Amino acid sequence: MSDESPTDRRQFLQRSLLGTTGLGMAMASTSDVVAKPVPGEMDVDVTQEVDVLVIGGGTAGNIAAIQAGRAGAKTLLVERGAQLGGTTTTGGVAFPGLFDAWGKQIIAGIGWELVKECVELDGGTFPNFAKVPKRHWQNQIQVNLFLYAILAEEKCEQAGVQIAFHEFPESIRATPKGWQVDCLGFGTRRRVLCKQVIDCTGGAEVVGMMGFERLREEETQPGSMLFHLGEANDPGRHQLHQLYVHGADSTNSRTVTKANLTGRKSILAKLRKEKKRLMHLQPETGFRESYRIVGETTITVNDYTSGRLFKDAVSNAFYPVDLHTKSGVKPKPLKPGTVPSIPLGALIPKGSRNILVAGRCLSSDRLANSGLRVQASCMGMGQAAGVAASLAAKNGTTPLDVPLAEIHRQLAKNGAIIPGKT
Repeated sequence: MSDESPTDRRQFLQRSLLGTTGLGMAMASTSDVVAKPVPGEMDVDVTQEVDVLVIGGGTAGNIAAIQAGRAGAKTLLVERGAQLGGTTTTGGVAFPGLFDAWGKQIIAGIGWELVKECVELDGGTFPNFAKVPKRHWQNQIQVNLFLYAILAEEKCEQAGVQIAFHEFPESIRATPKGWQVDCLGFGTRRRVLCKQVIDCTGGAEVVGMMGFERLREEETQPGSMLFHLGEANDPGRHQLHQLYVHGADSTNSRTVTKANLTGRKSILAKLRKEKKRLMHLQPETGFRESYRIVGETTITVNDYTSGRLFKDAVSNAFYPVDLHTKSGVKPKPLKPGTVPSIPLGALIPKGSRNILVAGRCLSSDRLANSGLRVQASCMGMGQAAGVAASLAAKNGTTPLDVPLAEIHRQLAKNGAIIPGKT
């Protein structure tokens, strides 16, 4: 057995690769960080009490959690994947929009704060919101998806939000004070006692577990597998290539597996045909459509295209009606000056208490949903849900009973733009 220490062996390896004259193979520099141990982190069973539990850390979920934390609510964010950001990061649609309409910004708040900081730190550029573009996508903002994910984590930490990756609920039951949510991860069984739940899973999976009604069409919009061939990917500077995955369905682990395998198989065939190098591949298909809740209010396509200002509006939205089909997509732009709004009632399952949703699973018909599902709009409704949940937890009530004026005040305090107000 050698008496050589690990440090001696590492130094020997570095000298062997680099050579004593500094020539030869280059070795990537290394640095060490220490993940400090947390008491009880090796325990299988964990029980905790929080005010707000956000399930799903995607486009809407991380914003909802940050907002709830900033409002003073003890908040836990459970995400079954390995990073925050959802469609923007794991899906690779790293050009969120739309924050502006008709020459002015109509969505701001925490989502915009995160996007803005990401672009600035990455040395990127912004479109001129004062100029109305000829095509809507010209005002979408390129972000570095890798940077975005870790900035979202930082903002959660700063807001006091605890993150639990690789976990998802397996059962939920009502309690006198709210909910008992039992989550499962590898090596972890977590019981969460909470006052409010925000379902940001994309397909209202938690709402379905609770037994509330959900809707979806037999045929869903295709998903997209994003990749880049040939030259090196330059994140935050251009859009990735995309390949439609028809039949993509995010309903369960089996349908997600099928979509991912189908997308990767198609990219491999494309790679062999075009004889180019694969320079980038997203880990998961980006899904456009799944279940939607039946809410206290349902946004129709007429509500959306007319720019209806709901009495309980909590956020704006803006995007063409954008239904993808097997023959492609033909966006239907909104008429000049039209800015749709999102009511609180569309984020609350009909007949429920102490549960909200945010993201593409809000209560809307299919055509309205094709415009509402985009990232900036989901960020806005995520922030609104975070406010409503935190105030309901604080006041010992349910979100629908929180005075709208209180919701608007808290949203404005955190930089959001209130519908109908300058």
